[in-house]
Amino acid sequence: MAQATVLRPGQYRHLLRATRATSRCPERDVLVLLMGIHMGMRVSEIAQVEVGDFMFASGKLRQEVSLRAAVTKGCRQRCVYPTNRDLAGALEDWLAVRIKRRWRMSDEPKKFRGLRPDSALILTFKGYRYSMNCKRRVNYAGEQIDYAACDALQSHVSKLYRDAGIKGGSSHSGRRTMASRLLAQDHDLDTIQLMLGHADLECVDPYLEVSKERLRQAFAVVL
Repeated sequence: MAQATVLRPGQYRHLLRATRATSRCPERDVLVLLMGIHMGMRVSEIAQVEVGDFMFASGKLRQEVSLRAAVTKGCRQRCVYPTNRDLAGALEDWLAVRIKRRWRMSDEPKKFRGLRPDSALILTFKGYRYSMNCKRRVNYAGEQIDYAACDALQSHVSKLYRDAGIKGGSSHSGRRTMASRLLAQDHDLDTIQLMLGHADLECVDPYLEVSKERLRQAFAVVL
């Protein structure tokens, strides 16, 4: 099976420019892309996280976000950190759009910037939560596992890559890009495994792409 494209820096910048120029809801779509690239979040996780996961009642954004086991594919809680500057800016832009459009507001304007904390962070074009689909896969042990997927958002993210002209880009490109960049920056596999939320190191391998230059360097310093 072909692996999703790993973004080069130029492709990353082009993807964001193209999305801002062509999307019906650029603030939301840029945020969705960055949540995958900078936090390694799956589309199913992005579709299920809530405002209260990313914001304190005071309205201040969290620097550490706990992804509840109920929303992760492997049912394992993990923490992500929305500290990247582009990501933090995109999150502020999207929240401003939601407040302006009065999407999922509460009766308490002084809490959570007036937003309902239990509302999904990412909404459809009409301001509703994305619906989830129940799917089944076979794991490495040959066992059948049921899991939740968001086909609508997954297809939309893949379309954003196509609209930007990035061949092979898909909803998985964000996670593969993050993992491969971390490897190129000499982070150990245990760290990458933890950031991706995998139980086994062998599950990390499909996400990694090693550059030819890195391979050349490795051969040069074997001994």
